[in-house]
Amino acid sequence: MKLEGRENFQRQFNVSRETMEKLDIFVRLLEKWNPHINLVSKTSLGQVWMRHIADSAQLFEIGGLEAGSWTDFGSGGGFPGIVLSILSSVNGKNTRFTLVESDVRKASFLKTVLRDVEISANVISDRIETIPPLAQDRVSARALAPLSRLLSYAARHLKVDGKAVFPKGAHADQELETALASWRFEVEKFPSKSDPSGVILRLGAIEHV
Repeated sequence: MKLEGRENFQRQFNVSRETMEKLDIFVRLLEKWNPHINLVSKTSLGQVWMRHIADSAQLFEIGGLEAGSWTDFGSGGGFPGIVLSILSSVNGKNTRFTLVESDVRKASFLKTVLRDVEISANVISDRIETIPPLAQDRVSARALAPLSRLLSYAARHLKVDGKAVFPKGAHADQELETALASWRFEVEKFPSKSDPSGVILRLGAIEHV
């Protein structure tokens, strides 16, 4: 299953051999650490390439950032932050990544992966809402919180012209409607390549009302 998923991922995203080598290192570390700190569910680990890596990789193109700064909130097992960092480094993008993860053990895992895949990125082991504003060009988060809360994080840490990129499932429209009670924003929707019922939201001009 994992081998088939790896081949499907490589074909779908047309990534280089160097990218695959770095992702292979990441997957091996994920498999090694997961029994001890539960980075992803045991069931989904067997489908890691399409369930997690492809789901994360699609945010890279939608983010549309050639250079600048990108922070991933609640990076946990490295999705999407580690995957995005790898894609950016191999593609020669001058993007500075920051991964925010309050769980010290998971933050340690992220630092280990970055060291072993030889990628430079910053890991902050603290709560998103308490760290000083980061003034980022892009922010992202996957399976972390309802959209209304994600917007509060984005508003705190984005530049004025920055964009937030959030994958959401079948209830995305409901979350958007709920969020509009407290927030104003511009939003673009992109179909998910990994979840037939999901969408990727790219949001900007975020303001609390």
